[in-house]
Amino acid sequence: MAKKYRISDKFALSEHIVLFHGDCLDLLKKIPDESIQLIVTSPPYNIGKEYEKKLELQMYQEQQAAIIRECVRVLSPRGSICWQVGNYVDNGSIIPLDTILYPIFTELGLKMRNRIIWHFEHGLHCSKRFSGRYEAIIWFTKSKNYVFNLDPVRVPQKYPGKKYFKGPNAGKYSCNPLGKNPGDIWSIPNVKSNHVEKTEHPCQFPVELIERLVLSMTNEGDWVFDPFLGTGTTIISAIRHQRKGAGAEMVSKYIDIARNRIDKEAAGTLRTRPMNKPIYDPKEAGNNLTISPWTTEQNNVQLSLLNKK
Repeated sequence: MAKKYRISDKFALSEHIVLFHGDCLDLLKKIPDESIQLIVTSPPYNIGKEYEKKLELQMYQEQQAAIIRECVRVLSPRGSICWQVGNYVDNGSIIPLDTILYPIFTELGLKMRNRIIWHFEHGLHCSKRFSGRYEAIIWFTKSKNYVFNLDPVRVPQKYPGKKYFKGPNAGKYSCNPLGKNPGDIWSIPNVKSNHVEKTEHPCQFPVELIERLVLSMTNEGDWVFDPFLGTGTTIISAIRHQRKGAGAEMVSKYIDIARNRIDKEAAGTLRTRPMNKPIYDPKEAGNNLTISPWTTEQNNVQLSLLNKK
């Protein structure tokens, strides 16, 4: 059902959606203490993308520390922070950003609950090292009493018909009928050229990745905040599940894209990849591109003739 939400450019607890064009620190200053339930973001990786200015690594850490400090201030006592990062590349050498950001969170008193590996199949092809096909989501909480709802994000059981074979429950089904815990390795396609959600942004979140975090770490009516909003995926995931969403973005064209996508989500017309949809298997789908041209009998004969010549 289509919903009409006002998109505000100023934060107030009475709002439903806040889309701020500017530095996230300026927005954070307006957010009251302990008012946000979930903070989820993917900060710039300091590798020189069009939306960032590449800094010396120490300066980058200091910049991140200032933002994280403010995020902890506005985080609810039962809240969570999910920082999704990849690698910083320095003259061919990689530095996993979660390893250098981890101390910032722990020094502020947060506790890590998971290091979630987001696995995907597509990306740059490396020639002097193995191609990177995962990034990490580091999940921290402010206290031991944090919100975690497992049931909305369960995935299908591998063996739903499995039963206990001995003991007091012998003969009963051993699996949870709602599904199993998805674990800490998530295989979700990244947003590349043929993805239904693709926009101009070069490093776009898939909606289903954030949906899983929103559903498991918040309740309806809670605030979800993204300090590096990009094209609005975090707000979209929040309002889709009756949460409130806020975010900051400095690049004008991404603000415009985010506004358009949020409007479409509210109208029920935004096209996204459904959560928990099976990953496309080209062989199973009968895609003829999976047939190697170098292994057919005819080509083997041709290659043999060429080799003789």
